[in-house]
Amino acid sequence: MFIASNLRFQYVPRRAHRNDLVWATAFTCMQQEVSSKPLAMTRSTPRQPTILVVDDFDDTRLLLRTWLERRGFRVIEAEDGLEAVHRAMSELPDLIIMDMEMPQLDGLSATRRIRQVNTLGHVPIVAVSAYGADQFRELALEAGCDEYVSTPFEPHALEKIIRSLMP
Repeated sequence: MFIASNLRFQYVPRRAHRNDLVWATAFTCMQQEVSSKPLAMTRSTPRQPTILVVDDFDDTRLLLRTWLERRGFRVIEAEDGLEAVHRAMSELPDLIIMDMEMPQLDGLSATRRIRQVNTLGHVPIVAVSAYGADQFRELALEAGCDEYVSTPFEPHALEKIIRSLMP
């Protein structure tokens, strides 16, 4: 069990799947403070920047929500690509973190649809996937993603990407 501030995370061993890589990152992420001040505080707008986290695994969304909220962001979630398109249209997030492999509508297709919406064309999209191949990275960028991160990722790397993409 790991305790961070008032948060408790306990990893319960089970049959391995791709989400285990994310939880390995979670412990690294929670054990070290990536930044001394909240990342969102560097933005000069009066409202909290909003990030849409899209992933079909509840654990991954919880991890990212916790990590991002600790850095001062407002987080909204979607469980699949279809919901991501609808949430993006209704919430107008400042950035989207998009899993690539999901049911109903995958991340590539959801990104293409989001890019077709005039009010969302400027919103940065960070693709997150367990596929580390350069070919898959190219597909994500061609679909309209601004950056591509392979899991497990380094918290410093994700923070750097978010900093570079946030206005």
